Amino acid sequence: MRYIWMPLFILLSVLAACTQGGFGRSNDPVFAPGVAGASNIDGLLVGHRLMAAGEHELALRAYTRAAAQQGLNADTLSAIGSANLRLGRLGQAESMLRRATELAPDFPAAWNNLGVILMEQGKFSEASGVFRRAFATDNGNSDQIKENLRISLAQIEDSTYAPRQNQGVKLVRRGTGDFVLLTDL
Repeated sequence: MRYIWMPLFILLSVLAACTQGGFGRSNDPVFAPGVAGASNIDGLLVGHRLMAAGEHELALRAYTRAAAQQGLNADTLSAIGSANLRLGRLGQAESMLRRATELAPDFPAAWNNLGVILMEQGKFSEASGVFRRAFATDNGNSDQIKENLRISLAQIEDSTYAPRQNQGVKLVRRGTGDFVLLTDL
């Protein structure tokens, strides 16, 4: 007789735990997917990591979530523009990066990435002006931005240059003052 009550007790315990948020459910907002504003995770940080992993579409989504949380500031606009650049959406990327440079004229990474877009579009003169701005804004501290400027000036002088060939310029990501920019040269 006492064995009959044991399964009934277990069943009632399981049902009680399920209705009170137990067994895999959490009231912790970090683990509450789909709840707007429930996560304290920095969308920009997630996006930067996804960009480094080559997951540009997912990074764009993370940056968009960051923009929804933080607003369209220079950081979020620059990040969205950089992700669009990597996805080949040059028009959207250019628009976002131009807005970022308007909001923060002293943001060298946004200027540099705008220069990369202009190089991709074959606008070498404008790109060299933008790279000059990036270099001046960074007080000449970035060898990579200096290299991008050198490449853009060389492209102006080289009349046989084909715009879609290997240009050797790469993106710069704003972080804690570090710039990661690689060239193929």
